[in-house]
Amino acid sequence: MAHISYSELKEWVTCPWKHKLKYVDGISPFLGNEHTAFGTAMHTVCENLVQEVDTDYKQLFQEEFLNNLKELKIKDLNYKFNNDLVTDMRSQGENLIEFVLPALKRYFGSFELISVEEKLFEEMDGVDYNFKGFIDLVIKAKDGTSHIIDWKTCSWGWDARRKNDKITTYQITLYKHFWCKKHDVDPKTVQTHFALLKRTAKKNTVEFFKVTSGIKKIENALKLLNKAVYNIKKESHIKNRLSCHGRYGLCEFYKTKHCK
Repeated sequence: MAHISYSELKEWVTCPWKHKLKYVDGISPFLGNEHTAFGTAMHTVCENLVQEVDTDYKQLFQEEFLNNLKELKIKDLNYKFNNDLVTDMRSQGENLIEFVLPALKRYFGSFELISVEEKLFEEMDGVDYNFKGFIDLVIKAKDGTSHIIDWKTCSWGWDARRKNDKITTYQITLYKHFWCKKHDVDPKTVQTHFALLKRTAKKNTVEFFKVTSGIKKIENALKLLNKAVYNIKKESHIKNRLSCHGRYGLCEFYKTKHCK
């Protein structure tokens, strides 16, 4: 069945033409970098940490990080690594590991582990599409409240603008809606959180913060999701020239043969 993920939604909001190039035409110049390799490795470590798997977590991180870099090199033989950044990341990752579980327990207190890397593939209302995603972590606190958590690696942290950005927070809002639908759970008993894993921060290295995800916000997120699906199905792929110079740099298709 046709499906859409949060990543696709985010690309569509940024630029419908960019979404077409990546998800319809299958063109993607960006194959990853040191930051994506680091983030993937830390997610694997956190997945094992919360399950208290008997392993050497620092060794696991090093192996995962280096394997991710090797895979990147296989995909792009011309990719030039920033060796200083890689060296820094190897020590920063090891340093982060020891703070993850203590920060989780300090923030939530005693809890029951519900799931890690839980797959969502749930039917959307009104359209023949499914919503696809993976939830990093779901736990249940002593008061019976369920908590959906998404790990985010970053350098020093997020400012207030990023923490309250509508599109950013819609990710975990949609996860909540479709997780509740999957398990027939009352959304009022579920809370949502981002967990920032900060490479360069001197304090508060692992920061959890709550994201509001009430009924109105869920309705707004679903409205945007359905709007995206409607336009994708109509093959309406408008170029958003305002997004060429994005917050995190130039679009990878900027002034290429795919977008002139």
